[in-house]
Amino acid sequence: MRAARRPLVGVLCCNEFADRAVQVVASRFVRPLTHMADATVLLVPAIADAADVSGVAAALDGLLLTGSRSHVAPERYGAGRIGAPVLDTDRDEVALALSAQMIEAGKPVFGICRGLQEINVLFGGTLREPSVAGRHHRGRWDDSYDELFDHYHGVDLVEHGRLAVATGERTLRVNSVHEQGVDRLGAGLSVEATSEEDGLVEAVWARPCGADVLGVQWHPEWDAGHSDASRAFFALVGTSLRTSAHAQR
Repeated sequence: MRAARRPLVGVLCCNEFADRAVQVVASRFVRPLTHMADATVLLVPAIADAADVSGVAAALDGLLLTGSRSHVAPERYGAGRIGAPVLDTDRDEVALALSAQMIEAGKPVFGICRGLQEINVLFGGTLREPSVAGRHHRGRWDDSYDELFDHYHGVDLVEHGRLAVATGERTLRVNSVHEQGVDRLGAGLSVEATSEEDGLVEAVWARPCGADVLGVQWHPEWDAGHSDASRAFFALVGTSLRTSAHAQR
């Protein structure tokens, strides 16, 4: 008997520059998808004029929008430029177009950090900029990962929500590294978690076309090997991916 095919999940890259233009995904986003969600990972370039969005959406069973040091461009949600944030407009273009096609096809989309913010913008929501957002970002972007992630804060999970059921908890201690945050919630999204510190929306969920759309502001991939809640998140991702893959056959 031939073994069942593992679901194929796309992981969106970021545009960075290290002596030359490169496509980047931190390996920590890939490993939990492989080992905890039991999925096969395909890296998706964030190059707008090279992306075959329709073809990629047809091939994938699900999509993960990763975190990034870049901000979603304010123009994407009707705001003016504040300060001089790091932008990645090609990523904005690919993330929003590909996510929309995945959702319309009834395939799950997941977001971590910037990914949650992209989901909120896709659903018509807006973002707070650093000057008005609750800043959970500590240190500087060029600090080591250990320094960046060496802080935790509490989040309250909505009773009977997807995350509360998956984790069996009502509160979590999480680590976040972000500057932007949800301001106006996108239409059709429900709040899954809020920050104990300042009430910032920390997780959202929707099921508009028969598949999960789930985003979290924190970084479950960072401590997935040591956190029951992070393992539960990626187990939920795996279940959703397999459900999608089965439905598409």
